[in-house]
Amino acid sequence: MLHNGIARLGGSGGTKVSDRPRVPVTEATRAALARADAHSAHNYAPLPVVLESARGVWARGVDGVDYLDLLAGYSALNFGHAHPRLVAVATAQLARLALTSRAFQHSLFGEFCEAVARLCGKDAVLPMNTGAEAVETALKLARRWGYDVKGVPADRAEIVTFAGNFHGRTIAIVGFSTDPDAHDGFGPYPPGFRTAAYGDADALADAITENTVAVLVEPVQGEAGVLVPPDGYLAAVRRLCNDNGVLMMADEIQSGLGRTGETFACDHEAVVPDVYILGKALGGGLVPVSAVVADWPVMGVIGPGQHGSTFGGNPLACAVATEVVRMLETGEYQQRSRELGGYLHELLTQLPAGRVAQVRGRGLWAGVELAPGQPPARVVCERLLARRVLAKDAHEGTIRLAPPLVVERGELTWAVEQLADSLLDSPDPL
Repeated sequence: MLHNGIARLGGSGGTKVSDRPRVPVTEATRAALARADAHSAHNYAPLPVVLESARGVWARGVDGVDYLDLLAGYSALNFGHAHPRLVAVATAQLARLALTSRAFQHSLFGEFCEAVARLCGKDAVLPMNTGAEAVETALKLARRWGYDVKGVPADRAEIVTFAGNFHGRTIAIVGFSTDPDAHDGFGPYPPGFRTAAYGDADALADAITENTVAVLVEPVQGEAGVLVPPDGYLAAVRRLCNDNGVLMMADEIQSGLGRTGETFACDHEAVVPDVYILGKALGGGLVPVSAVVADWPVMGVIGPGQHGSTFGGNPLACAVATEVVRMLETGEYQQRSRELGGYLHELLTQLPAGRVAQVRGRGLWAGVELAPGQPPARVVCERLLARRVLAKDAHEGTIRLAPPLVVERGELTWAVEQLADSLLDSPDPL
């Protein structure tokens, strides 16, 4: 059992966490980082912390220090670390049947597909593993629909994406990324993608052509710094898709499943896309599970042998994801995100004047954009780490916060206090 060693004060107002001195990076941490650095590809530049156990919103490092997790695995840990309901389901299923491949059917598959379809209000589910796989699946689905249903000439299908997007790191996806780190140096890229400015309905209208088969949109752009589009934008995207006979595909991998205070971020504008793309929290923070969800007139264009995955829809994944749907159907986690998210954003508006340019977000998801002249967001995240808070920068100027939906009010208060201090001074040497 994880013991976080935090002094907690009782009372109906939530959990209060006591201040402690800032913690340096220990020799145990440095040694573990060096070992990983010697034998792993350098495609990440992690903060100097090495975690070994976690429960709820707290994670323990090899240094023996407990850290408050304000990143939640980029929303994969919406229900916190090692949620007991999900661990119990996963443990029981792991001992029973973990994998069959889709060459055979298993007893949980139908229930899983029915549950996810019901959550989305759609007919059918195509399961995969990672978010990037789900996006690639949606791209294939849209192209096939464009040829078979819309009648676009062969090999002429176009999909509109948006500046600032992040949908994964496959060759096709980075080909339409506008982030130089993701895009540059990996071409040539598959054709058939057009880019429009995010949040600008007129720009989208200009990008749609007679060969457009789909619009791929994040209802909130997470990697870009938790960018929330203007009110009415998603509804305008929906109208433009309707008017032009184009599929609206919503990438709800980070924004969905309770993160923004609704089941899906599209729900804030009562918008229903043609295709939902899900991942991250669908696996409960335990297993990789993703899915593309649509009605049969769209999903029905994919036939046997045209798409698949060895691990997609495996029994272990189905068991966990079905329990995730049950948890979401109570509405408890959406409500926590709405209420605690409102409190978080209220706290963030009180950050030191002159240090913060803007606070953006919805629910328990926020992007704190630093004012000009401030240190890079990475530096502030290192200062937070020294104060036992885990957060991550988005590009150079934004700190993104996405605590698990099981976080307590007092923990949010303490975390924002640490952020305020981190904006004002320097950390102990790392």
